[in-house]
Amino acid sequence: MRDYHINIFYSEEDEGYIADIPDLPGCSAFGETPFAALQEVQIAKSAWLEAAREEGIAIPEPQYRPAIYQAAPV
Repeated sequence: MRDYHINIFYSEEDEGYIADIPDLPGCSAFGETPFAALQEVQIAKSAWLEAAREEGIAIPEPQYRPAIYQAAPV
């Protein structure tokens, strides 16, 4: 199974980095560095998946591909 794509970007409003997982609605995290944001979103992903399992919510397969990769085969 492929893993979920993670976006990391700088937010001037928050003065730090935001990491999100587009395939998991609402799954995002903040960090003062890109690495910290990545670590935090990994924790958020685990919590998101655990909560979905406990609630019987379907867990989406990884689908999101940034535009730069959409022309390339999987």
